[in-house]
Amino acid sequence: MDSHTHPVWAGDRGPEIGRRLAGESYAAIAADGGGINATVRATRAAPTAELADLLRQRLARMSAHGATTVEAKSGYGLTVADEIRSLEILAEAARDPELPRLVPTLLAAHEIPPEFRANRTEWVRAITDEIVPEVARRGLARFCDVFCDEGVFTVDESRAILEAGRRAGLGLRIHADELARSGGSFLASEMRAASADHLLRIGDEEVAALARSGTIATILPGTAWWMRSKPAPARALIAAGVPVAVASDSNPGTCLTESLPAAAAHACLDSGLSVEETLTAITLNAAASLGLAGETGSLEPGKAADVIWIDAPDDRHLIYHWGVNLVAGVVQRGRLIARGRGSTS
Repeated sequence: MDSHTHPVWAGDRGPEIGRRLAGESYAAIAADGGGINATVRATRAAPTAELADLLRQRLARMSAHGATTVEAKSGYGLTVADEIRSLEILAEAARDPELPRLVPTLLAAHEIPPEFRANRTEWVRAITDEIVPEVARRGLARFCDVFCDEGVFTVDESRAILEAGRRAGLGLRIHADELARSGGSFLASEMRAASADHLLRIGDEEVAALARSGTIATILPGTAWWMRSKPAPARALIAAGVPVAVASDSNPGTCLTESLPAAAAHACLDSGLSVEETLTAITLNAAASLGLAGETGSLEPGKAADVIWIDAPDDRHLIYHWGVNLVAGVVQRGRLIARGRGSTS
């Protein structure tokens, strides 16, 4: 179960790789026209049919790597119409029984669009007063998310957006403290968000606040590895009693992969989780972060028959034998939706 992905986008950020490897910062690349806004330009320009096809390809690859459920965010349209279009494309894909179960999330608060740089309060108002109510009215999203971090949305802006989401009946998620110790985790705790994600810069105070709130900590170790950042303090979170989920953060800029097992390997090697903790983090804890623990995330009577089998001696090899796809088959709700390497039936 992949509980944090960004699959609706067009374009190619490959040219940024060399600049990143040469030590250029994300902020510098973004200031030069790269970063999220490069994907925004390409996504806005892409025909709906092209975006839908790209989404289906990515979801099929996620499924082939074992994802029975995928949380999928908007966030690369960044206009009222394009954010709604992204969620409409997700709604159409959700009707396809050959694809993973989708949990759509509104992330209009992914970045300040270029045309609102001089008047960011107007974009926040557009999100709270136009996008959130319309998305909720049409049932296009289950969650409202915000990138609360240095250089993106402030704590006060994020609170206003999440309060609008809550009023509209949406669950709450937060990109928190990825780039700086910015207060996002404290806001997640204050608002009892379902999930606080990234958490690379948090300290003991944030860990304690998350423990008090019941918010699930979703770590994204593939992104931390790609950004050459220190990992989220997963061991401290677990020691404090905070449930930890692991997700891929599949996105075009800082973690272009559809493989949740690849992220899971980094959860062990970089973040210090045991294999057993990681397997729980990509199943039951991920389901809990999406409000689905009563439906899926473990094999129990009364839950959906969401099962994968792998071409390996036991489940530990999903982490141990990394860099290849061991998934031989994927069953969602008792129905085979993907078949991979090693399958014989």
